[in-house]
Amino acid sequence: MTRIAARQRPLCRFVLLFLSVLFAAIFFSAAQGVYDEPWRPQYHFTPAANFMNDPNGLIYYKGEYHLFYQHNPQGAEWGHMSWGHAISDDMLHWRHLPLAIPEEPGRFMIYSGSAVVDWHNSSLLCSNTDPRDPSCLIAIYTAAGPDSQRQNLAFSNDRGRTWSNYSSNPVADLHQPDFRDPKVFWYEPQKKWVMVAVFADEKQAKILDSTDLKKWTLRSTFGLPGAGKGQWECPDLFELSLDNNSRAANKEWVMVVNRNPGAPAGGTGVQYFVGTFDGAKFTAETPADQELWADYGKDFYATNSFSDIPAKDGRRIWIGWISNWRYANTEPTKLWRGAQSLPRVLRLKTYPDGIRLVQTPVKEAERLRTKQLLHGGRFSIQQANNEIHAANVQGDTLEIEAEIAPRVDDEIGFRLRKGPHEETLVGVSAKMHELFIDRTRSGLVSFSPDFPGRHHATLHWTSPVKLHIFLDRSSVEVFANDGETVLTDRVYPSPGSDGLELFSDSGGSQVQSLTIWKLGSIWK
Repeated sequence: MTRIAARQRPLCRFVLLFLSVLFAAIFFSAAQGVYDEPWRPQYHFTPAANFMNDPNGLIYYKGEYHLFYQHNPQGAEWGHMSWGHAISDDMLHWRHLPLAIPEEPGRFMIYSGSAVVDWHNSSLLCSNTDPRDPSCLIAIYTAAGPDSQRQNLAFSNDRGRTWSNYSSNPVADLHQPDFRDPKVFWYEPQKKWVMVAVFADEKQAKILDSTDLKKWTLRSTFGLPGAGKGQWECPDLFELSLDNNSRAANKEWVMVVNRNPGAPAGGTGVQYFVGTFDGAKFTAETPADQELWADYGKDFYATNSFSDIPAKDGRRIWIGWISNWRYANTEPTKLWRGAQSLPRVLRLKTYPDGIRLVQTPVKEAERLRTKQLLHGGRFSIQQANNEIHAANVQGDTLEIEAEIAPRVDDEIGFRLRKGPHEETLVGVSAKMHELFIDRTRSGLVSFSPDFPGRHHATLHWTSPVKLHIFLDRSSVEVFANDGETVLTDRVYPSPGSDGLELFSDSGGSQVQSLTIWKLGSIWK
């Protein structure tokens, strides 16, 4: 086997030594205030330096949440892909750890994948001698070479601090150059492991199974005729209760495929299908002509859900990458690029037009609140703005909960990060029954022609409309009507543009309730 933490070849040892020194320098620099830059997110995870994209291997183990992520330790654009690593006790306050699985120079890069707890040592790779806890961590990732993509296995017997490659890698090879992004989970009814991965260009999800995590058998293929443009990437497959009913008869399976491009706002996005799974085959019940999207903003992609959340917790939680491949390499953050979303709890809810995925921020996000800036209700737009002004509400890290009742044909919402000649609009259109983010005049938008624009999604219309907004220094996440509809966008306002006010086309709409909190930094 290959010990990742100590290569035998001199060149690899030199590269790892260089990376370790670089990591130490970056971490020290971060401690000295790097995380206070103008556009640096204060409560969304970012690497101390260099490029980051997909979350990988999200897992909970022995009191710690692990976030692995696609990372270039050598530069601020995509390349040299390796697994970065951080841990947390609440999915919000992260502590950086050294690079977990580095690229094999000249052989392959480390693409996306997943991690599981091998609770009963089915792999025979766990070295813990305690019979009460023989478990260890297993990572399955894509080894992406110049002409092939295969699935490799690595394991850790020290709670994820160091990793060893399995000596007989690869563990799954379908002899396809675009076979990647394995998501692995335990399927209890048949006492086996299941993997869902993709043939990206063919827009196919491949389902495989194994009893030991080391030998995998292809069982089925999921795809749709005329599946639309773009590749399929980063699949996921999980079961959720329907309408908060936990009985077995009221559960559905969700197949997730991340599409690049082809999303409603342009570029990358997260599509999902609702259906059934029998341990070998997923069957979609979502009509073939109906596209369901998890997020209708421009910047939510490459989702990955946590494995091994304790059963007593019962939540299915995922994180997505806040960016878009249309401009991911050119975003104006020079030291670092890429951020991860807030962790979101997933549920299924029945609406008149079918079953839909609902997302809400994890309850742990309430720990970010440092001060309540405003709380009240039954305001006119002018009264609400007077209250905001009197309370001196402004800032670049805010949480806003509001219930707004638009007049017929009105457009009502918030001007965020308002400054001279710039603002980000978040609101609803009563005429169109839509939720929207408009970042056309949000600050710096010229770095890509694909960046400025208005992104929107249809609401199941009710009045008042509930809005739950999380504003960070360079991102906006909006959850409408208890997570029924979600939009996520990056923004790059000018320093000092931190004003906040409400707007209404008619001026006659009402704000039924309004609460605003100041949110603190996870790095201080």
